[in-house]
Amino acid sequence: MEANITRHFFAAASQFPKKTAIVEASNGISYLDLAIEVRQTALYFSNKGVKKGDRVLVFVPMSIDLYRNVLALFYIGATAVFLDEWVSFKRLSVCCRLAECRAFIGTPKARLLGFFAKEIRQIPIKLSRKGKCTGVLSMANVRPLDTALITFTTGSTGIPKAANRSHDFLNEQFKALKNEINPQPQQVDMTLLPIVLFVNLGVGCTSVLANVKQKKPSTKGLSTMVNQMERYQVNRLTASPFLIKKLALYLVKTNRVLMSVDQVFTGGAPVFPTEAKIYSKAFAKANIKVVYGSTEVEPISSIDARQLSKKELTKGLPVGDVYGDTELRIISVSDEPIIISDEQDWPELELPEGAIGEIIVTGPHVLKSYFKNERAFLKNKITCKNRIWHRTGDSGFLCGKELFLTGRCNQLLHIEGRYLSPFIVENKLEQIPGVEKGSLMEIKGSLLLVIEGGITSEVLKDHLQDIPYDSIIFTNIPMDPRHHSKIDYESLKKKLSKEQLA
Repeated sequence: MEANITRHFFAAASQFPKKTAIVEASNGISYLDLAIEVRQTALYFSNKGVKKGDRVLVFVPMSIDLYRNVLALFYIGATAVFLDEWVSFKRLSVCCRLAECRAFIGTPKARLLGFFAKEIRQIPIKLSRKGKCTGVLSMANVRPLDTALITFTTGSTGIPKAANRSHDFLNEQFKALKNEINPQPQQVDMTLLPIVLFVNLGVGCTSVLANVKQKKPSTKGLSTMVNQMERYQVNRLTASPFLIKKLALYLVKTNRVLMSVDQVFTGGAPVFPTEAKIYSKAFAKANIKVVYGSTEVEPISSIDARQLSKKELTKGLPVGDVYGDTELRIISVSDEPIIISDEQDWPELELPEGAIGEIIVTGPHVLKSYFKNERAFLKNKITCKNRIWHRTGDSGFLCGKELFLTGRCNQLLHIEGRYLSPFIVENKLEQIPGVEKGSLMEIKGSLLLVIEGGITSEVLKDHLQDIPYDSIIFTNIPMDPRHHSKIDYESLKKKLSKEQLA
């Protein structure tokens, strides 16, 4: 039981039984009641035939139900399988085939979707997200490397990449995020990042679920969110950069001040100095931390937003000092798998301080494997003497202990013997009045400056003296479907290719 990730939650429930664990809409549940319901749900799963090691597809939005069900699955040693809510119907089928789930938990809408998906219909056990049974069931003894959670974070092509998160990995991630965020039992956190809410449940925090659409928050939705924060005296806010920015702009525009908020955490997408200034203005009394990480390793580094707001961007975006338990190196950019047989091979790959290359990391909180995807492992991991390094796919450089990002490796432009980072160009473009967002891309040997916004090419050209380009294209720029915080480069490339052919 010492390896079972749920032990952190039950320890918090034992210490803070009467505290509110989660608030959803106007309903809250205490740690004691949630602990009772987790055990009742675990017994329900067991009575329905779900056993230790079984994979269970979970299609439930962020809610009390979600955490009760997932904790119950961990409790009995089963594996929760997550698909992003934005996944396409075709991709859903592919992921279901790969996961070979024994059971399915979903909302009525998800169960209706399952009626049309053969792969979901073939899952033998269908579970109610509200199911509970009374009785006694002990927490399962699990081994550290037993899989607790599988999350698909895939694009639209190829074999889906599924992060294989063992109990040991989740315990290390819990430790790392706990050290980075430093949550305290007396805090009330409004979090829109699911993994952070799990950390809160492990320390005794109260988590308030925001009643807002993350991708397209309306003015009404942001007002409701602020009202919730005031009602529950939220003193910590954890959300994507996109939502933090939208909320910050709303607060500044309406002159509303959240007096209780003294901490803000954000991550999952780049935050530039201009955005950091907006955060600092809206949350004037709060400590604001921007965390850099990825699905496979969270956190990698972090930086104070006020410190970031004073930075001048030249070669790269500062993301702070590397997290203590993370070992980080910068290596030559390559599309090929990398094989290291001995420590003596590193000097051929590793780049000197200040040189732009791919960021790779290792440490106890770094994901060790993917589910049924050897190709993803070869592409994203480097093994050396039983240590597994993760290739982030991000480019950057080190200056002393400070890490700087220069964007995705596959977006770097090699011009006149040096790397040009579209990442930095994007920040310059967003500071031009009338430009909502933009990027620089190479399509069929041509440098295309892609712009979204209400600005004419004549006015725009006056601001482009230090940006090389062959032509300008005005179009809507697709963003990542999860946080709506990063440009979806693959979708943009396809769109531009189609527009050029048209």
